[in-house]
Amino acid sequence: MTEQEGDTAEVDVMEAGLRTRSWSEIRSLFALDPEATHLNTGTVGAVPHEVLDVVDRVTREWTGGLLDVYPPGLYPEHRATIAKAYGVDQDELVITHNATEGMARVIHGLDLREGDEVITTSHECYSVLSNLNLLRHRHGVVVSTITLPTGFDVRAEDIVARFAEAITPRTKVLAFAGITLFTGTMLPIRALCELAHRHGLTTVIDGALMAGMLDCDFRALGADFISCSGSKFQCGPLGTGLLYVRNKVHPEHNPVPLPTFWPIISTWYPMQGMPPPRTTTSVESCNIGDFLQSAGSASIARGAALARACELWDEIGRDRIERRVFELAEHARAAIAERFGTGAMYSPGTDQRLRSPLIAFHPFRDAADAWNVKKVAEFVSRLESEHRIWTRWTEFDVEGSPHQHYAARLCTHLFNDHAEIDRAVAVMGQLAERMS
Repeated sequence: MTEQEGDTAEVDVMEAGLRTRSWSEIRSLFALDPEATHLNTGTVGAVPHEVLDVVDRVTREWTGGLLDVYPPGLYPEHRATIAKAYGVDQDELVITHNATEGMARVIHGLDLREGDEVITTSHECYSVLSNLNLLRHRHGVVVSTITLPTGFDVRAEDIVARFAEAITPRTKVLAFAGITLFTGTMLPIRALCELAHRHGLTTVIDGALMAGMLDCDFRALGADFISCSGSKFQCGPLGTGLLYVRNKVHPEHNPVPLPTFWPIISTWYPMQGMPPPRTTTSVESCNIGDFLQSAGSASIARGAALARACELWDEIGRDRIERRVFELAEHARAAIAERFGTGAMYSPGTDQRLRSPLIAFHPFRDAADAWNVKKVAEFVSRLESEHRIWTRWTEFDVEGSPHQHYAARLCTHLFNDHAEIDRAVAVMGQLAERMS
């Protein structure tokens, strides 16, 4: 065997090993505090040691060797690696700083005029609603906001019906979270995209929580834009995100013509003249990803580390990761339902299509405490300070309620296990009793 053949064999063994390695062994890949229980990946994930090493190595290489911060092709190898993981091409993928940046660049790059309407929900991330409100004030765009149903028995058809009823002749865009950060509802993405296709609408998805959790093909979902976090379930370093911009027409996935889109914050957009007209086929007419990726100098290490995180996921197996995450979520959902009752849960449970690993619930006996932000925040704070259990509280509208509701939220990821989930739910129950 030659030296090169030996290296290849070693790589094959390593990849096969990650694919078959136990979950306790995979947990050891992450920079986790062994004394803490991390149930808040919906805010930020834990970073693998190897990804941290890439950040350090590439940063030192650049600092010591003065590498080109404007590389030809704008990090094509990193973008290609990430794009492949999500079923799209390099020309459709942009490495961003976070999902918020991606959503802002999409929202303000849409060709919307006064009187045009965007339909969204009141359960969107603050950064999405604030950017849509900016469009309202700056350009006179109409923002129509629906309130999503909450609770254990919500069904996908209920959600699609709300969107369908809201569409008017002036509607141009459907903007929604793939998974809501507040209640953890996984919206019926494909069904909503097909609704948009039937009306010729543009779809903008806040996919902050999708990347690294779901084994998904962005193109097959049928959306025009999906903006994701790289530092949540994908477990890349902070300051990383990925943005999918549909750049070809594949009728089997999305037959609607490509929307007019202005790549704001771009140093590669032509200084004179116009870029080529957008394609009407499955062959790109220009690399829209390059236009968006070119935004001055950037951290080379950031893109390299996010690409390595995606490679690790591919080596472990994205299908395997999704199954693990959701199996843990079902364990947590059952434990919460047993301890607090399904009536305390804001997250869907009956309809499997809407379940996600983010589970929001009301921990206290008195239903009116769901309006008490100080009490819910104290509950989450004491879990962390007294028990080293990291969760989050969330806030959202509930139909028919005169007040916003506040909930505790936990979420599961591949580095969690049944024992720490059981312990966390037991501690939550005990603390909630004391505080009730």
